[in-house]
Amino acid sequence: MKINLKVWRQKNENTAGKMVDYSVNEVSPDMSILEMVDVLNDDLIRKGDDPIAFDHDCREGICGMCSMVVDGRPHGPQHGATTCQLYMRNYKDGDTIYLEPFRAHAFPVVKDLVVNRGAFDRIIAAGGFISVSTGQAQDANNLTVEKAVAERAMDVAACIGCGACVAACPNGSAMLFVSAKVSHLNQLPQGKPEASRRAINMVKQMDAEGFGRCSNVGACEAECPKEISITNIARLNREYLKAVFTSTEE
Repeated sequence: MKINLKVWRQKNENTAGKMVDYSVNEVSPDMSILEMVDVLNDDLIRKGDDPIAFDHDCREGICGMCSMVVDGRPHGPQHGATTCQLYMRNYKDGDTIYLEPFRAHAFPVVKDLVVNRGAFDRIIAAGGFISVSTGQAQDANNLTVEKAVAERAMDVAACIGCGACVAACPNGSAMLFVSAKVSHLNQLPQGKPEASRRAINMVKQMDAEGFGRCSNVGACEAECPKEISITNIARLNREYLKAVFTSTEE
């Protein structure tokens, strides 16, 4: 089948971008949308044109690198899936698809559909870790964790840091991402010693990166490919307030 594309092309952060029209012929329904762009890029290279830049890695819905807005939605219209899990069988011959980069102040465009999500890395560096001694691998069972707590922690540990929550939020907020990382570690006994410092430092870094405020729109949860719940934002708010009022640091 034939697919028409409208793709955002932008050389770098400091230049203006625009939508450019393309057509891709002989598209197989079994192709992912990324494979379809691969076919288009092969054709562009043969013609001597600049290929479309886009992020990708595992192409199995694991890494979250395939961050782009498809038809106005981060990762596309398929619920609970990343861009690489969106297949052309969901489209009809002659359909038009719009491809754009994630739009957020804290995610500047690098080129075309690629954005710089280094802000997430700096938030993780601010507190998304534990520094207590946990012993060797064989000692893991010595520290018991309640089943319900372990399940809640694992639910939020599924966050892949793709940034869809930020792109979906009208305020460009990173609260769902930060709440997932804080909820993951602060619920486990290994993360308790640094719970207060973690909540304060990660929220402080989030604000420093220029992310917007959460206004409980709920778009972040709707577009999250791992279906992280916004109840974790409420947990982060509790953790942060408790940390502020009990912190002894200047």
